[in-house]
Formats: sequence, structure tokens, C-alpha cells
Amino acid sequence: MTVIKKTFIVSALLFSAAAFAQDNKVLNLYSSRHYQTDEALYANFTKQTGIKINRIEAGEDPLIERIRNEGARSPADVLVTVDAGRLWRAEQLGFFQPVKSALLDARIPASYREPSGLWFGFSLRARLIAYNKAKVKAAELPTYESLAEPKWKGRICMRSSTNMYNLSLLSAMIDHLGEQKAQAWAQAVRDNLARDPRGGDTDQLKSVAAGECDVTISNQYYYARLLRSGKPDEREIGEKLGVVFPNQSSWGTHVNISGAGVMKHAPNREAAVKFLEYLASDDAQRYFADGNNEWPAVAGVKVDNPALASLGAFRQDALNVAVLGRNQPGAQKIYDRVAWK
Repeated sequence: MTVIKKTFIVSALLFSAAAFAQDNKVLNLYSSRHYQTDEALYANFTKQTGIKINRIEAGEDPLIERIRNEGARSPADVLVTVDAGRLWRAEQLGFFQPVKSALLDARIPASYREPSGLWFGFSLRARLIAYNKAKVKAAELPTYESLAEPKWKGRICMRSSTNMYNLSLLSAMIDHLGEQKAQAWAQAVRDNLARDPRGGDTDQLKSVAAGECDVTISNQYYYARLLRSGKPDEREIGEKLGVVFPNQSSWGTHVNISGAGVMKHAPNREAAVKFLEYLASDDAQRYFADGNNEWPAVAGVKVDNPALASLGAFRQDALNVAVLGRNQPGAQKIYDRVAWK
């Protein structure tokens, strides 16, 4: 199995497209997911189908640039990436072909897939509000809009505005609130920051636990990782934090996806469709939940993950995730206008 790690530089990559076989016993997978637990996910597909996976792993931008450079000669059959906003970017570049599958239509809810079948979501992540339990009560943060209140001035840590998770959240808020109110929210949260944005979600959670700030927004799996960590210091960080599912009385908590689509010039299309259908199976859905603390996209799949179970049930935003991509340019313009770095 060919694996090239996330850190590779496209221009220096010496990998021949001829190395990829073109038959239905091979799947050429390009993935920006970088979780070690996905190894079992892929191995199980090969065990069930006999189809070998040739895999290239890299960051989203290098993968997209590679596919653009390869053009119609690309050996890629499937692109797997995280966040509907990134799938939308790949869609805009014409990377995908539509897939018609009764199984996928039945298993994947309509709100988690591109309406014409260009790409599908297979796991869910929620954007939670996390807070320092010694300083904040959950009742103070019922909504994302709460973060705009003056009481939080100098108390919020956040990631950069260019981060896809934050772009997608604001994209959802544009749809629900309108552009004017979404900008007012972004401006107020920007004014409430304790420091300039830096680092990833885990860095924000650590800052809240350390008292550098009191509140942040994070995907749930970063919090769950701390709770499940084998390192006592990381579990201690998680125990100092509380989390809220925002907007339970309005439009619901913002959710996003990890997803995949079949490439426009896929040499092994049949294998590619089989792979997407496999990702919707109960086995694969449990790998997502157990391996990376993501929720299954398929309803009713039972998973054994105490950290996820401890979060409980919640009302999800029913917005079709394709909207997160369509509103992305407007969201970035808003962040730029309010000087959110």
C-alpha cells in the first residue's frame, strides 16, 4: 500500500501515475484525512471486497494542486477530505462526477450530501462552545450569538478567520441570520478576543483550561481526544472544560462533515462507487466514531465511544452542508472587513 505522508511537497514528489493499476481490483485514493485509525477503515474495505487501496495522503491544498496539475490524466479515483467547504472548493474546480446510488441516497441524509450527488458526507463533527468550568456557567452560553455580548470582552480565544471550520460556521450564520447580522456578530466576537488568533482547536482548549481565556469554539473530537487521552495531563485539561451545544432553541448546533466524491476522470469508477458505499456501511461508520471521535452520518449506527456518549444527544442544524461552501466567499469577506486575522 503506497502512503505518502501529509507533509510532502507536491513539486518534489516523484510519483509516477503509471504506478497505479487501472482495474476494478484497485482503488486510487487521495486523502487529506491524517488519522492513524483510518488504517483499519481502509484495511477492512480491502478485506471485504478484495480491492487494494493505493493511497496518497497530504494536506488539502497540496492535494488540490496535485489534482489540478494532473488534469485529465489524474489516476485519482476518490478524493476524501474534511469540511464541506473544502469539498465545495474541489467541486468548483470540476474535480467530481455525479454518483447515482440508491444505497447512498438511503443511508446518507440529504442534508449531508451535495444535491446532485457530486460528494457525500460520511462522518459528522459539531462546532461546540467550550468554557472553563471554574469561571463560566453553561447557562451563560446558550447560543453562538452569546459570544458577541460585551461581558466576554477579553475572554475569548479563537482560531484564524482563514480556518475552514470558522469559515463554515460563519457561512451557516449568514444563511440563518443574514449577512448584516452575521457581520455584526463577527465584529463583536473579534472585539472580545483575549489575543490575536493563533493555533488549532486543541490550542484554544488548552488556553481556556490554563486561564489565558475563558471561552472558545472547537470541534467536538478535539475535546473528546483530551478526555480519552492516555496522558494524564491531557485528561486533566479536558476535565477543566465544559462544553455547550449552542442554539438548541433556535436553528441547532452547527455540524460539518468529512466527505468524499468520485473523481471526474476516475480510471476505476466501479471500485470508487463501491468505496463510497462502503463508507456508508455500519462497519465504516463505527470506525469514524471510535477512531476519531466523529459521529456517524448514518442514523441508528451504534458506537462504543464513552467520550462521545458523555456529550449526549443534541439538535443539529438541518442546513444542507453544501451551503457552507456557497457562502464561503462571503464569510471570508466579512472576516476581512472586521479585521479578524
